[in-house]
Amino acid sequence: MKRHIIYFTSATLALAVFLAVHVIGQQPGRNLVPLTEDNLKNPSPNDWLMYNRTYDAQRFSPLQQINKSNVGQLKLAWSITEGAGSQEGIPLVHDGVMYLQAPGAVLEARDAVTGELIWEHKRKMPDNIKPGARAKTISIGYDMVFWTSPDSYLEALDARTGELRWEAKTETRGATQGTVVAGDKVISGGACGGKHENCFIDAHDAKTGKLLWKFMTAAETGQPGGDSWGGLPDDKRVAGPWGLSGTYDPTTNSIIWGIANPTPNTRLERHGDFNAIPTHAPADLFSNSTVSLNADTGKLNWYYQHLPGDDWDEDWTNDRILISTTLNPTPATAKWFNRKIKAGERRDIVLATGESGGVFALDRRTGEFLWANPWPYDVPNFFLKNVDENGITYLNESAMLPRPNMTNTVCFFNTRSYWSQGYSPITNSLYVPFVDACNQEKTGEPGTRSNHGGVVRDPSKLDELSGISKINAATGKIDHIFKGPAPINGAILLTAGNLVFFGDLGQHFRALDQETGKVLWDQTLPGPVANSTITYAVNGRQYVAVYTGDGQLTAGVAAYNKQITSTRKVNTIQVFALPEDVAKQIPLVSATPASKGAAKGKAK
Repeated sequence: MKRHIIYFTSATLALAVFLAVHVIGQQPGRNLVPLTEDNLKNPSPNDWLMYNRTYDAQRFSPLQQINKSNVGQLKLAWSITEGAGSQEGIPLVHDGVMYLQAPGAVLEARDAVTGELIWEHKRKMPDNIKPGARAKTISIGYDMVFWTSPDSYLEALDARTGELRWEAKTETRGATQGTVVAGDKVISGGACGGKHENCFIDAHDAKTGKLLWKFMTAAETGQPGGDSWGGLPDDKRVAGPWGLSGTYDPTTNSIIWGIANPTPNTRLERHGDFNAIPTHAPADLFSNSTVSLNADTGKLNWYYQHLPGDDWDEDWTNDRILISTTLNPTPATAKWFNRKIKAGERRDIVLATGESGGVFALDRRTGEFLWANPWPYDVPNFFLKNVDENGITYLNESAMLPRPNMTNTVCFFNTRSYWSQGYSPITNSLYVPFVDACNQEKTGEPGTRSNHGGVVRDPSKLDELSGISKINAATGKIDHIFKGPAPINGAILLTAGNLVFFGDLGQHFRALDQETGKVLWDQTLPGPVANSTITYAVNGRQYVAVYTGDGQLTAGVAAYNKQITSTRKVNTIQVFALPEDVAKQIPLVSATPASKGAAKGKAK
């Protein structure tokens, strides 16, 4: 049974009854369309209802009012400044209302045309918890907005007023990940905080907050994957999803999620014996894996481990992109691929990239390995040495740390973390930002913790330290279409206007040509970009919005290039649009849809 919501807008809207909520002024003077489950499956082009816009997480908008020929005319439409603190979220927009996090354990609703505050919800925090805005995702469904608070609660707020509808405690795992609405459920994850009991993905009833299921991401004894930990006691097994949320696939009713590294960071520390687990998959499941779960029960459908028994503190958490494409990987385009694939065969696939580098294509329904490549570059100390004919991953032993008092370097590190990738059906390509940095890991005396730090892979190429890769989904072929000196850890945004939008830590916000990577627009912002970037439309006008400010990793990533300094404590929202007289002459969505490269198996 489908549930329907009705948003009420009225000049006489009452103040929220909860003291933590403040409604500022009147609701925008427009009729808000009721949001149903069908709206989430088929969102209006005007809206941005999920952190990556759609359930498939492609970050592709059908809006094309802003396009290659006029993007140079973009002007600032409005901006606001938020308080100081970490800011890593991505705003949502529904029918002209923008929902967003702000530092200080705050969730806001703003008029998406003017930036005017509609309501503010501020959660009172314990004195020992820093109230940053570190949850990567918030979500909207029915008449509620869902977020995870810094003090480890899942909250449901009334989308009209910000009033608390229900809350649910989620152990003590923190709120670094966030939420995704999957039908009538809210799915959430978070950081383990060094405790096994915090390592889980869970589902709550969206209407009531009731816990429906919990999937432990560090597999326990007697459970699927439980024998992959070399006999380590369950309470010592730590691996959880701290970064961007995963995706929900309505066609298979499955949750497809990425899991981060096991801790402590080296296998010598975790197990006391380097050889307690193998150097090939499976090892320490479900660390550094993609998992598919039944959305109704939380039971495991399948898993694929990209990096077995991590030795370097690398992560394979964050978003998974779902597409349909024909396949034609060859030795010229993919270093590793499934030889059983028939050229031109169509599959529903999952595309994944990791902090350690590497890009993988998997069958969405079965987890079958399809193709993979070293990424962003194929270098001798890349973390993998092989992916065999069965899709089993093998670590590069020459880059590992089998003994105490040892230093070694593996590539890559923070090459891609919690900043969203994107996919364009126009080119049938994945677009991913990268930083050309590796990980120098050091083990100490027995019983002591290892330490590590990022190092620029090629110090002589600081002008090409970061870039955007265009990776063909059918073949695996990688082209770097943009390179520059400032690390990119802002989300990719793709539009039917044939544009790629992204921001960097050098305070630049750019638009590129999807096909060539040519820079078509370059705007200097008041601070660095550490995530966000969305597009939406209101009253026939398209807008592009971006956060500026510092995330948890901003300073460390910016330090790779000493010439780049982040502007501290400048948390703003910057919203751009074409001049009104230009915008009104151009339709928002083309009468002829954007070329569906994926549908045609287009390979470029």
